[in-house]
Parts: sequence; C-alpha cells; structure tokens
Amino acid sequence: MQRGLTGQYTATVAGGIACQAFVPAPLPPLPALDLSGKLQTRLDDALLALGRLDAISTLLPDAQLFLYSYVRKEAVMSSQIEGTQSSLSDLMLYEMEGQPGVPMDDVREVSCYVKALTLGVERVRQGQPISFRLVTEIHQALMTSGRGVQRGPGEFRKNQVWIGGHRADEAAFVPPPANQIADCWAALERFINDLPAPTAPVIKAALAHVQFETIHPFMDGNGRVGRLLIPLILVEAGVLKEPLLYLSLFFKQYRDTYYRLLQQVRITGDWEAWLLFFVDAIAAIANQAVSTAQQLTQLLADDKAHLASLGRLAGSARQILDALFAHPVSNINALVQATGLTPATIGKALDAMEHELGIVQELTGRKRNRVYAYSAYITILNQETPQ
Repeated sequence: MQRGLTGQYTATVAGGIACQAFVPAPLPPLPALDLSGKLQTRLDDALLALGRLDAISTLLPDAQLFLYSYVRKEAVMSSQIEGTQSSLSDLMLYEMEGQPGVPMDDVREVSCYVKALTLGVERVRQGQPISFRLVTEIHQALMTSGRGVQRGPGEFRKNQVWIGGHRADEAAFVPPPANQIADCWAALERFINDLPAPTAPVIKAALAHVQFETIHPFMDGNGRVGRLLIPLILVEAGVLKEPLLYLSLFFKQYRDTYYRLLQQVRITGDWEAWLLFFVDAIAAIANQAVSTAQQLTQLLADDKAHLASLGRLAGSARQILDALFAHPVSNINALVQATGLTPATIGKALDAMEHELGIVQELTGRKRNRVYAYSAYITILNQETPQ
C-alpha cells in the first residue's frame, strides 16, 4: 500500500553541509496494515516455520548445545555485513585463545556481538522491558572492544550523520538530527511495549527493525543492534523459548533488496512490501535452522557409530565427541575439564579420531597447545554461509 512519506524532512547540517534529515512518524502505520491475500499466506508460512524452530529442543539432546554455535554463526554473519572478515572458526579459535586467521579487531568485534546478544536475552528473561536502558546496555557490550571503543559505547549520538555518499547532501539517507533522537526512540519504545495497543510479535519485530534503522540512534553499531532487536522481541513475546532466529544471513544474501525496501518504506509508506520480504526471511531461516539441527543430530549419531572401530579408546572418544558437539573448536585442557579424562587419554583418542576416522581436524599445526575442530559439524553450520 502506497501511504506516501512516513515522516517528515527537516533542515540540518552534517559535515558542514546543509541537508535534509528524515524524522519518522511514530508506529503503527496509518492507514493500518493490509494483511490480506499473499501477505497473510506468507505470514502463516513464517509462523509455521517459527513453530517448528521453537520445537527444536525435541530434535536435539540439549538445545543449548546448538544455541552455542548458532549464536556464534549469527555473530559472524551480522558482523560481516558491517565489513569484518572473521569466520566461525576464527571466532571459536579466538575463544580458545588461539590465533585467528584474520585481524584481531575483526574477531573481537564478533566476540562482542555474542556478549551483547547473550546479555540482551538474559535481561529480557529477567523481565526487563526493551527500553532505552536495555538498548544502551546492549550497545555498550557490543562496542567495548575492537574498533567500537571510540564510537560512543552505550550513548545515543550527539552529531548528525548520513549514510552513503561522500557528502551529506548526496547521501542515500540522512537520519534524524541528534536533538530529535530521544523523542523518536521514546515513541518506538512505546510501540515495542504495546502502548497504546498490542501488535502481533512478528509484525512488531518487522516494523520495529525498520524504525530503529531509520532513527539510527548510535554513532556506530546500529545495524547490529537493529538485527538483535528481532530475536529479543520474539523471545520476550514467548514466540521463541530460545533466541534461535537470526536473519543476518538472509539480509546479507539479499542486501540490495533489503536496503531498497527500507528506503521504500520511508518514501512511499509501502510497509506491506517490506513485510513480505521479512516473513519470507523468517520462513527461510527458521526452516534452515531446523534442517541444520536435524543434520547435526544425525552427524553425531553416525560418528558415534564409527567410534566403535577404535576398540578400547571408543568409550573415551565418545565422551570427547559429546564435548566437541557442545564446543566444536576445543583444546586438550578444555576437553579435560569437560570429560574428566586425562590429557594422555584425550591425546590418544584425538589422534585416532583425526588420523583413523577423519572426524576431527587439528587447526594450529603445532606440537603443543593444539586446537581441534569437529570439522563436519562446522561444515554443516556454515552451509549457505558466504565465506
């Protein structure tokens, strides 16, 4: 539906250049959303996929084992959109105090994303509303390492910024002036918290994401915080028990469409076109997550069967494999803590699992302080993930 401009332009100055900043109107859209026809059908598909995703605990011995790695996959994808080069293996190697194959700042930024997401979910489960306090706390966690330290962690921006173009009057988009951010955020916060009227969670997540990206309240990290809002809203609403829905991969694969639709909402008010894209993203990513969980469960069962050929080492190897299923990049010290086995036993079992069965792969090439990866697990998790 073409509603026209979904806000108003106001004169401002950015980088010494006079330009027009866009200040969005409060949500929900007026006139009301038209959820009939194909949009309702595809929304139903998305809700069905979310239901399957929420039932993922029935597919895995422990959903937390999948969550550990899946959260890290999202951190990598969301950070890659912002230009980092870190991979999933780089991040897990860094967490094992190994040396990643990319600049340290890149992997630190991804690690901070994991901490920010974990913090956000923890606060929501404690009953904290999605509010100024929460988003600034998340932003501070996100920006406390790597290149973000100098970009106002935990603070709304105090300067006018612009997006795209080398000068503000030729920018692709100019978000609201700094002195209007507080009012814009306050209106969005009321909408997220169902004031004055409730909004269905998936619709709320879709609209709130666009509005947050339009307000652009921080100097840096807006894209990552805006993407984090989506699972937080769904967890808070009880649509998902675990934060397992991450749309960064879909947004990255269809990046041009994503940015075009964000701008189209602002200029034409066509929220329905954005919603079609958003619910398709949910359906695709939720179904992929369920498929990934099924493949990982089957992988573990198949590999455990192969361990029988190791004879007396098989029992120890099974314990090690369970530990690697929880943390697919690990070292001997971590495996000692996880299994209670001796370093010598773990070393022998890993050697057999690597050279006889090809289940694990040593990553460092060193004789000491070696780091091992459950390589097939990481391969499955990286499916459809650009490297």
